[in-house]
Amino acid sequence: MKTALFGDKNIKSSEINVQTFKGRVQLSGFVSSSADANRAVELTRQVQGVRVVENDMKIK
Repeated sequence: MKTALFGDKNIKSSEINVQTFKGRVQLSGFVSSSADANRAVELTRQVQGVRVVENDMKIK
């Protein structure tokens, strides 16, 4: 997940925290827009083994 997020140049992923547990991923931290948050969620969902993505990111 981190590789997918850090590899996307459109998202400032240094302010996104990633927690994983048994296929459940929680994204928290700060993004600059709702589009960035949506992109982060979509990238995370594409990772093999991810079953659920919780979006707890805040827009700053």
